[in-house]
Amino acid sequence: MLELVFVIVVLGIIASLAMPRFDRDLKQEAADTVLSDIRYTQNLAMKDFRQDFTDTKWQMSFWKITFEKCSDNAIFIGIGSDKDYQGDTDKDEAAIDPVNGLPMFWKNTDKCEDGGDSTVSDTIFLTRKFGVKSVSSTGGCKDLKHIGFDHLGRPHVSFSGSNAPDYSSYMNTACTFTFKMSDDTTFAVTIEPETGYAYIVDQNAS
Repeated sequence: MLELVFVIVVLGIIASLAMPRFDRDLKQEAADTVLSDIRYTQNLAMKDFRQDFTDTKWQMSFWKITFEKCSDNAIFIGIGSDKDYQGDTDKDEAAIDPVNGLPMFWKNTDKCEDGGDSTVSDTIFLTRKFGVKSVSSTGGCKDLKHIGFDHLGRPHVSFSGSNAPDYSSYMNTACTFTFKMSDDTTFAVTIEPETGYAYIVDQNAS
């Protein structure tokens, strides 16, 4: 009996030491996912040229990544291009997840925590998968939930309702998205102007 109690105590100590490490890994995985998706969006913008310069609304078709809330306030990522200039991105305009071949799309009127939809990529649900509970933006994308890229990979903001090609959406200062985890720790991803270079804050090698 004493040996069994001793084993249980030792396992409890090991578990208590392992849990903080697990939390850090979860946050790092979320940060890596966000960074990867931003870079994927920029890559799509440079490869899959969507702009029709004969249309005055061509800026609306920039490939963009959004960080939105579902109807249950959970956070999800959406990647797409507004090809039909309707002001939003539909499922058939969404990017395809290279990992599973499914659209990176969700309607913010639906709940994220209901188990999702097998017809969309489950990697987009930041709250369900990683425990991200909120996101905020500062700098060149202050108080915005999305950022887009043109065919040269340059970042743009506030272009979703653009009706004239005035280039006013060009982002001229660095943008930082900050994500809060369920344990109130945070991580941040910065996107530089001009080049659109993105990296995890305080992780220079990212």
